[in-house]
Amino acid sequence: MKAPWDWLVVGVLAMSLASTVTQDVCPAPNGKDGATGKPGRPGRPGLKGEQGEPGASGIRTGIRGIKGDQGEPGPPGKPGKMGYPGPSGPVGAPGSPGNRGMKGNPGNINDQPRPAFSAVRRNPPTGGNVVIFDTVITNEEDRYESHSGRFICAVPGYYYFTFQVVSKWDICLSIMSSRRGQTLSNLGFCDANNKGTFQVVSGGTVLQLQQGDQVWIEKDPVKGRIYQGSEADSVFSGFLIFPST
Repeated sequence: MKAPWDWLVVGVLAMSLASTVTQDVCPAPNGKDGATGKPGRPGRPGLKGEQGEPGASGIRTGIRGIKGDQGEPGPPGKPGKMGYPGPSGPVGAPGSPGNRGMKGNPGNINDQPRPAFSAVRRNPPTGGNVVIFDTVITNEEDRYESHSGRFICAVPGYYYFTFQVVSKWDICLSIMSSRRGQTLSNLGFCDANNKGTFQVVSGGTVLQLQQGDQVWIEKDPVKGRIYQGSEADSVFSGFLIFPST
């Protein structure tokens, strides 16, 4: 049992001696800094930090960058408003003929217009170059005007016109036609007479007329003297051959 107490006494004496030596010895100056050590190995990546604040707008250099790759198509947008109708396109090619229609009902010739007239000169007005046949013999559909000497078309189609005019002198007459005030045709007929006897100049033609066209007889201003008397009559006639389809 004496051994532990001996070690205790020895320890106390050692501590006392160390304290005495420390107080009596002068401290040594601090040593110089050692050389820098080699860099240590890179540490492991740290945890991802929080998102920072948006940066300031960069300065534009004015140089356009290279076009990037085409992106993925976006979703379809909403339908836009309907635009204005465009101009009409060119006329298409004719289509193929259709099937033949059913046979129609028989027509009635009595229901068809049949313009026809005939008139003579008895007491015509004087003056002007239009030859007026003032006395009507027949005037179906009332298309001939005895006061003006003109036939006015109401049914488009093909018409035949003729005249027989009595004269004792050289004479030139024309079958005239017009459309909206413009002359369509001028067919002249002339006859020379140096004997002073009755002589008939006649002429005729087929004309295709439209509604409103006019036909009349016109005389030459110099060679246009027509006999006027009871011995012979001058006649102007016309009628529809067939209507236009």
